[in-house]
Formats: sequence, structure tokens, C-alpha cells
Amino acid sequence: MSDDVPETMATYLRLRGLEPSARAARRRRRRAFDDDDDKLPFAPGRDPKGVGDVLADLTRQSGWDTQLAKEDLVLQWEQVTGEETARHAHPVALSEGLLTVQCDSTAWAKNLQLMRGEIVTQLMRHFPDAGVQNVRFIGPDVPSWKWGPRAVPGRGPRDTYG
Repeated sequence: MSDDVPETMATYLRLRGLEPSARAARRRRRRAFDDDDDKLPFAPGRDPKGVGDVLADLTRQSGWDTQLAKEDLVLQWEQVTGEETARHAHPVALSEGLLTVQCDSTAWAKNLQLMRGEIVTQLMRHFPDAGVQNVRFIGPDVPSWKWGPRAVPGRGPRDTYG
């Protein structure tokens, strides 16, 4: 310490740990040896983890949470919508936040469309990582003469059938 600093100020700096002292140097040396925390039995972070916790960390770090949530939505569709509804409607696609559900009949599609708000709420509550923002209900898969997004309205090729 230089001689122009008053003794009271030097004591203050020493107590605040701002000035190096022999005691602080010993403490620093001791801490350097204590950096081997992985060898200490009761160090923080040394508690054993369950398999579920390890897998949850792995999926989160790998970025698989969204895809796994989408898979869970399909697998647990019956628990979210109910047994009766699951027998007559099943999810077929999920892209850009729109879940497409195919129904056995147009009547089921219309009834579920009226309940869309409640179904979307349940899906968001149970599967927040899936990213479902809206649900579209379609009727049974029937053959269509309309090909492509820019088909011309009208009877099409059927008007030439003899």
C-alpha cells in the first residue's frame, strides 16, 4: 500500500476485500484446490436423477419437445376428446398450427365444428408444445374431380359422359 493513503482508508479497503492481502491470497489458493467439485460427495448438482428427468433434459436439449408433443396429441386423442368422439373422428394432419381431423360423416364434422372452441382449449391445455391454434374438421374421404388449388368451377369432365 502506498504511504499517501490514510490508515483508516487502507483498513476500509482491506475489510471490503478490495486490496490484496496475504489472507486473501491464501483463500484464493485454497479455492483453486476446491474446484474439483465433481469429487466432493455432497456438492450441489451431485444428487442422482431419475430416468424420466434425464430423458426430459435430453429431449429439451435436442429440440424434440414439439415433435413429441404432436405425437402425444395423436396417441392421447381419446383422452382429450372422449371415447365416443374418438371413435368417429381422428387427427390426420398438423401443420402451421392447424390440426385437421377427419370424421366418419359430415354430421360428426359439423357437430365437432360447433365444439371447436372447447376442443382447441383442451388441446392447448394438454399439449402446449404441439402449437395447435385451430382445428379443421372434414367429412369422409370421397373421390373428387377437383384437382389442384386453381380448379375451374363447374361440372368439369362429367358433362361429357354421353
